[in-house]
Amino acid sequence: METTFRRIFQVIDGNKKFVGDGFDVTSPMPGPRIRQLSPFLLIDHTGPMPVAPTDAPLGTPPHPHRGFETVTVVYEGALAHRDTAGHEGTLGAGDVQWMTAGAGLLHEERHEREFARQGGTLELLQLWVNVPARDKMAPPRYQNIRAAAIPSLPVAAGKGHIRVIAGSYDNALGPAETFSPITLLDVHLSAGADLTLSLPADYNVGVYVVKGSLQLHDSRPATTKQLVVFGWNSPELQLTATEDTVLLVLAGAPIEEPLATYGPFVMNTNQELMQAIADFEGGQMGTFPADE
Repeated sequence: METTFRRIFQVIDGNKKFVGDGFDVTSPMPGPRIRQLSPFLLIDHTGPMPVAPTDAPLGTPPHPHRGFETVTVVYEGALAHRDTAGHEGTLGAGDVQWMTAGAGLLHEERHEREFARQGGTLELLQLWVNVPARDKMAPPRYQNIRAAAIPSLPVAAGKGHIRVIAGSYDNALGPAETFSPITLLDVHLSAGADLTLSLPADYNVGVYVVKGSLQLHDSRPATTKQLVVFGWNSPELQLTATEDTVLLVLAGAPIEEPLATYGPFVMNTNQELMQAIADFEGGQMGTFPADE
């Protein structure tokens, strides 16, 4: 019996932008397929970009969030984080940060100080992940997940490996705690590797090519900085790496609730957005000591 693979909805190119003074970004989301990838809302791919040596680390100044989570996967270089909920941390290659904005906070992301002094190459991915309405005002949370804590599964014939960041895959359980069912996989493939992934048929699924190139099961290509959005007709999708390739698999149960967004706030109604803006302007999301 011939295997049926997930329908391919679309292959999406990213839009280029610059974030803060330190992140050269490509973003394929948000876009025309945003509803097909719930709970995922945004992909920002920074770099790979050169960072010149400096004693004044670049990045983004303090800014607010409420009602969703940011997930940062570092591939090269180092990043520093702090927020008004009292969390601080640094991320190096292979590390993942999973920050729950919850009821609201300010956070700041900059190139890590020693990395900035030495200079080098920076490459990272940041996702925005929605949470159910019942959890939007949860207390802020910070998960700093080191590379060594992320289980790695071999790909057949030794042609790569799969890191399980969240959810479960092939009996491996990712360390990230999530509010809704999510499977997030960081996949590294050697040229010529064939990979068949099996994910719950009712999950939304996207594959983002961090670098390299793939041939999809219908012979359609996907290459660096493209997002492939799949349908729900099968649990399986098949990928062939046509060169050494790194990709991020985004899979999750859709959150079937109204979505109201404005800048850094992701809520369910416009009234909740208005309250978020008022709370931020009233200082209820905190301040950093240097700002007081």
